[in-house]
Amino acid sequence: MGGQPDIVSTVAELRARLATARKEGQRIGLVPTMGALHDGHLSLVRESRARSGLSVVSIFVNPTQFGPNEDFARYPRTFESDCAKLGGLADVVFAPSVGEMYPDGFATRIEVGGPALGLESDFRPHFFSGVATVVAKLLIAVMPDEATFGEKDYQQLLVIRRLVTDLGLPLEILAGETMREPDGLAMSSRNAYLSLDERKIASQLNIVLRDINKKVQQGERVAALEIEGREALFRAGFSGVDYVAVRDAETLAHIETLDRPARILAAAKIGTTRLIDNLAV
Repeated sequence: MGGQPDIVSTVAELRARLATARKEGQRIGLVPTMGALHDGHLSLVRESRARSGLSVVSIFVNPTQFGPNEDFARYPRTFESDCAKLGGLADVVFAPSVGEMYPDGFATRIEVGGPALGLESDFRPHFFSGVATVVAKLLIAVMPDEATFGEKDYQQLLVIRRLVTDLGLPLEILAGETMREPDGLAMSSRNAYLSLDERKIASQLNIVLRDINKKVQQGERVAALEIEGREALFRAGFSGVDYVAVRDAETLAHIETLDRPARILAAAKIGTTRLIDNLAV
């Protein structure tokens, strides 16, 4: 395969397109995205492609995961260039309308506890319900054998794994490692919002996390390091820090000392742009 992917916009079209592959016993892989594709997304598609006989990428800017004062209207939409980037990588692009995903009278939302509690939920209480609802709909539409999500959105990854386990969905959720710019900034569609000066500040996020990582492994107290990380981000020029947290890597439960696999997670703002990142400890 080397051409452009087939583009479908309805669930009926999608299922018809996938029916032949399913009858032939091909393994189907899904990479859900909101478009504005960068090398981080494409690395996930490549991983999925390597494992699957048929690769599906969804492109849908999901309104239910944005709050009233967030960036839904200005979220970058670059559909034509996204499809061009997927040439030779994806077999099918599923690009539904809002009406296709949320038809008139839509009245159902999925609520997730466990790893969805705290961190992002403290600042974006609507977020994981919106994510869980749209991901469930995408998984039901495609019925893939596997779906791949990036570790950059680490809490989201754990929430989706919990969702799939709890609902008994017959697929595997796989994780792709975070792709970074040369200066360490995690690749994100929202990086396009940053001015040149803000971009320099943004690179400090990963540097601060790496410093905390080193210190926590040396036995320094978690609570003190979380405070130190917040202060370091403010000194670096971030205008707001939502959280810097060291948590259990499987459950995101609070930990006091490094006595199990852990993850450092952070969310901070530069002007109106909110960035997140995380590192394995």
